[in-house]
Amino acid sequence: MGAGTNDQYAGSAGLTDSIADLRLEQPGEAIVVSVLVPAPVERALDYLAPAGTPVGAFVEAPLGGRSTMGVVWGAGAGDFARERLKPVIRVLDMPPMRAEMREFLSRAAEYTITDPGLMTRLATRAPGLTDPPGARRIYRLGAGRPDRMTSARTRVIDVLEDHPGLGFSPTDLADLAGVSAGVLKGLAEAGALISSQAPRDAPFPPLDPEANPVALTDAQRQAADALKASVAARRFAAILLKGVTGSGKTEVYLEAVAECLRQGRQALILLPEIALTAAFLKRIEARFGARPAEWHSAVTGAERRRAWRAAAAGNAQVVVGARSALFLPFTDLGLIVVDEEHDASYKQEDGVRYHARDMAVLRASIEGGAALLASATPSLESWANAEAGKYARLDLPERFGGAALPRISAVDSRTTPPERGRWLSRPMEEAVAERMGRGEQALLFLNRRGYAPLTLCRACGHRFGCPHCDAWLVEHRFRRQMLCHQCGHAEPAPEKCPSCGADDKLSACGPGVERLAEEVAARFPDARLAILSSDLAASAAEQKARIDAIAAGEADIIIGTQIVAKGHNFPLLTLVGVVDADLGLQGGDMRAAERTFQLMRQVAGRAGRADKPGAAMLQTAAPDHPVMKAILSGDEEAFHAREAEARRAAGVPPYGRMIGVIVSGRDERRVWASAMALGQAGDALRAAGCQLLGPAPAPIARVRGQSRARLLIKAPKGVAVQQAAAAWRRSVKPQSGVRVILDVDPQSFL
Repeated sequence: MGAGTNDQYAGSAGLTDSIADLRLEQPGEAIVVSVLVPAPVERALDYLAPAGTPVGAFVEAPLGGRSTMGVVWGAGAGDFARERLKPVIRVLDMPPMRAEMREFLSRAAEYTITDPGLMTRLATRAPGLTDPPGARRIYRLGAGRPDRMTSARTRVIDVLEDHPGLGFSPTDLADLAGVSAGVLKGLAEAGALISSQAPRDAPFPPLDPEANPVALTDAQRQAADALKASVAARRFAAILLKGVTGSGKTEVYLEAVAECLRQGRQALILLPEIALTAAFLKRIEARFGARPAEWHSAVTGAERRRAWRAAAAGNAQVVVGARSALFLPFTDLGLIVVDEEHDASYKQEDGVRYHARDMAVLRASIEGGAALLASATPSLESWANAEAGKYARLDLPERFGGAALPRISAVDSRTTPPERGRWLSRPMEEAVAERMGRGEQALLFLNRRGYAPLTLCRACGHRFGCPHCDAWLVEHRFRRQMLCHQCGHAEPAPEKCPSCGADDKLSACGPGVERLAEEVAARFPDARLAILSSDLAASAAEQKARIDAIAAGEADIIIGTQIVAKGHNFPLLTLVGVVDADLGLQGGDMRAAERTFQLMRQVAGRAGRADKPGAAMLQTAAPDHPVMKAILSGDEEAFHAREAEARRAAGVPPYGRMIGVIVSGRDERRVWASAMALGQAGDALRAAGCQLLGPAPAPIARVRGQSRARLLIKAPKGVAVQQAAAAWRRSVKPQSGVRVILDVDPQSFL
């Protein structure tokens, strides 16, 4: 884009009357500024603004037929006549975006080959930012209780007890608790809720770094002192904190947060899973005496606006959130913690494609702060950077309080297979029964949601597939639905074959957690079962309630997907059984070995975290596979070294560069014509030292009705691959209705 785009917005055509009639009262004092708007534009657009409008000011500006929030990026380009430019509607009453934030957005856009306007959208995504200040009606927890407590009323009380001292608007409270307005009215009449007026964006209470310090072990203290020194230095540092599961990494980096507070700077803590947030906020409150700001998709719009404004004003001392919290307008960011930095959820896979771990390091380098990457099983990228001396490394090799690491063993499913039609081997069943007899908990892990990954008709061979994707429909028996895990398509579970009409001929192939739960219920009829899977909880609050119940000992056997491997602490859990340890090794993903190693070590680490020793059993058909041997031996450094050597020999990340290219559209012919044109235009890439592979059909060639082709750009580490790829992409115009996406450092190749 360029002149043509700016020209589109220079005229009044398409503007609503209310916007078209707006003019500055003193046009002679107006100045020409460039405004970066949250839209797919490659450059800032020229507008008229009041004299004295500073660079970084947030403005409301006309864009097409609507108004939008934008940021003054600098002086106008001046390539349009002044009389053709539109004035900004108003300059918003909020602190301007700092130069460091503008630099971060610009460099992030360059690195990810993203239109700067789309990157700016990430930095202004909070509802109501342009609204004037005002008051709102809120509910707080009262002392009364109704005569009859229902589950809905209990959920409301639980939400308020989980957020002591905070009030919620009726809409937000009803959404968080999953109840109707009538439930709130009944609680208010009983005195359980107290209604009052409050500012729309109340300030966050101050956090005290000296409030409740915890006693640390010698190893923890050494690591904490090193982190505190890095924060106190007030300059960029990247640090890998590698600690075995249960070693107390959180307590260590909270000491770095305390030092950040002493320095008067702000801290950001990123978590990989929303379900972890509630428990983590309680830990922050226990340590610093108040709750921090919270930022993720399950937070209400009002609370997101409050957090955004508080970050911009410097009043949010600590923010705990998901990857998108990286784009909050902090005033003085001194520390970014990426907890469980290896987790794949830190990669944004749609819209603007970025990896939060890498963006955290970039932002810390610009802000002059510390980036702390914490994990028991670091990503190979972070491990390699530490090996090369780019990152400092701190180790916690032992569990806190003298707890021992779990003993990991393999069950060879070739010699000791489960009975026909079942999925648990006899040794694993016996181990579960033993734990139950001792009043302990067992976790059975299977990283596959639903009841069965495939359903077919034994009469005619019909297989249930998604009408919009090249993917099988997964039976979810608890919900009585067939779901596509690619696009979300759902349809009722069938009672007979839709192809031949046969009854009682539908066969579920393979297990999911629901089918495993069915087997466990039959084998252990007296056991209390709990299932943890991302699709079985209606809300983050419900998921938290399940996790709290398990931690309190209200389940004997837990059955879960990978969500159970993400930082949860179940004191009574002493056995982890992995039902299909080979599942992640299937397919050609270059990170398959690394991800399997990480997942197995993480899930095994849930066992024996308190005073009772733990054990983990892996059902595998390949106990001699190098990855399984590494998991069983626990020699993580040897595994990383071998994996690094294989990646180096192949010239792939972290020892080479990759950019995935996805070509998609509804018309398959046009998609392939565009993909072939891109493939034929690869001379410029090759001249820059890059290799272009493809096009080829994507492994899932159709998603949401879109046909898909893929190409891959590979380059040695030192090549300026983004510049070459951006120029190559601009050299080819895809056919109408075809979209081309560049994915720098791809994590998925589907």
